[in-house]
Amino acid sequence: MKKFALLAFILFLSTQISIAQTAVYKVYALKFAGSSYPFTAADWAQGGSKTEKVKFNFMVWLIKGQGKVVLLDAGFLKENPDAKEFKVVDYIRPDSALLKLGIKAADVTDVILSHPHWDHVNGIGLFPNAQVWMQKEDYNYFVGQAWQKNGDKGGFAKADVNQLVNLNLAGKLTLVDGDNKEILPGIKVFTGSRHTYNSQYVLVQTGKNKVVLASDNIWVYYSLKHLVPPSTGGTLDPAGYVKAMQRMKTMVDDPKFIIPGHDAAVFDLFPKVADGVAEIR
Repeated sequence: MKKFALLAFILFLSTQISIAQTAVYKVYALKFAGSSYPFTAADWAQGGSKTEKVKFNFMVWLIKGQGKVVLLDAGFLKENPDAKEFKVVDYIRPDSALLKLGIKAADVTDVILSHPHWDHVNGIGLFPNAQVWMQKEDYNYFVGQAWQKNGDKGGFAKADVNQLVNLNLAGKLTLVDGDNKEILPGIKVFTGSRHTYNSQYVLVQTGKNKVVLASDNIWVYYSLKHLVPPSTGGTLDPAGYVKAMQRMKTMVDDPKFIIPGHDAAVFDLFPKVADGVAEIR
């Protein structure tokens, strides 16, 4: 019996040491705008219910720890013309949303761009000290082929192209080459959903739980629950999008730790720490 107790203690101790040696972060979802449009699941997921309402939010995600203040995506500025069709309400600038957690824009060390659609990239200039991380293929398509004849530039803005090109020229853009890359200790990015040419999502260690921040690689919980691709225009590869969601489920112990890009239900599932801010734990 004593040997069994000793063995159990050693196993427990080794587990705790392993956790201590792993980079651990706190993760937050921050709403910076909503929409008054009466969306249903059918608007965002193939075969979605036309009666199941979806409350739509615009969000960024904060990953804090290990001396880093990391954002997933940068949001957009209120005057962005593309925002009009979404009937944007309750807007505050993404950097102002961070102030609710006592974080200034200048404190942000890194911004991971999941993809370069206007509502995720337009606010990148708000964070002057950040190193920006983006998939290499996504960047190359965004600044090049998208603007050629027959290119797909839906959701892209020329002003945002200029922003990213200038960041690249200034040495403040790191291009990530492919899938399953650890870009910072305890933070990995993955591809496969093809929301844009090569969009990426984030896996982060938060202690006992790992969290997948899907951004628009899952628009809403309905797609994740039913494993269906997004509505028309939401991906260049519907089958790949579904496979990516299946893969995400293998990365976490509980699928509630897979966080979609625009579903306000995240604020019902996790503890609210400030108005429009939930801690993913």
